[in-house]
Amino acid sequence: MPDPARKAFGGTDALRVILADDAVLIRESLARLLSQEGFSVVGQVGNADDLLARVALDQPDIAVVDIRMPPTYTDEGLIAARRIRADHPQVAVLVLSQYVDVAYAMKLLAETPERMGYLLKDRISDVPELVDAMHRIAEGGSVVEPALVSELISAPTRDDPLGALSPREREVLVLLAEGRTDRGIARAIFVTPKTVEAHVRSIFSKLDLPTDAMENRRVHAVLRFLRRRAPREP
Repeated sequence: MPDPARKAFGGTDALRVILADDAVLIRESLARLLSQEGFSVVGQVGNADDLLARVALDQPDIAVVDIRMPPTYTDEGLIAARRIRADHPQVAVLVLSQYVDVAYAMKLLAETPERMGYLLKDRISDVPELVDAMHRIAEGGSVVEPALVSELISAPTRDDPLGALSPREREVLVLLAEGRTDRGIARAIFVTPKTVEAHVRSIFSKLDLPTDAMENRRVHAVLRFLRRRAPREP
């Protein structure tokens, strides 16, 4: 029996969301935006402790979490996101950050990339992209900030296997790591899905990554490769 608090969205129950941000204006604006897009915002909180308590109580589909929250405004949101994924693996987490922080992002992706997203707050203004990202992580996928992917891929390494990729293959790899499907990549670079499939096979062969028909597993394989390129913690 569906929860009566969940509204119909595209023929299914609306995704239930909890918002965590100490800025009330941002929370309220995001809540209105998501409600207009068919989500059910079941809670709003301003700190990590309240977030963990509300997630445990309400068991939402998605928690949208600011990475910097009271009291220190450093990594409270990051720690809370990791706790949610460990204690409530069915809850997807979208972490929002003011700046690209490779170390913070890779901490999240290194542990449980499923149902995990990391985006810049600026992405909130792109409503279709935000809505698509939330649906992707709710369905078990990963969403990675494009600027983060670009930074990791462009970072030089002593023995860089990306050197074997063509410019087009690098472009496809970036889109794959962001969580795009083959069809989504095809639309982004104006080629056919079959052409994308060929590029993906070539990329995976050159990078010695496993090929799998499951889209999420393919993305996770790319994320594992990117994690090897991320800067190590001191």
